[in-house]
Amino acid sequence: MRNTPGVTHVSTLAEAGDTKHPGGLTITTGPVTTRWQITGQLAPGEKHNDPEFPVEGEAFHAWTDPESSDHEGLLAMVLAQAKSPEIHDVERWSTRAEGKSKQGLTIIFHNGARVFVRKL
Repeated sequence: MRNTPGVTHVSTLAEAGDTKHPGGLTITTGPVTTRWQITGQLAPGEKHNDPEFPVEGEAFHAWTDPESSDHEGLLAMVLAQAKSPEIHDVERWSTRAEGKSKQGLTIIFHNGARVFVRKL
């Protein structure tokens, strides 16, 4: 993310002084800084103390190169460029018909687990 054109600073929420949200990051492009909370959901039937068995498949592909002011799009692009065979898809919340006012991502893994990245 730090090497993405237009991005001038990236830090964890904790490094930015946010003690309310246990996991997340900040992204700065020019004068704009956004904060993103990250939470996860286990795959169906999985427990936290179960051993991890990654499920791989075809990596998802990004659909466009976003503007540097589109932090949600930048996050999706970075995930696509990682080409992780564990990531099945990434849904951008702002592109959903019912979600245009919300920004965030749902990262869907081949094993059914999900990660939610919500703009604060």
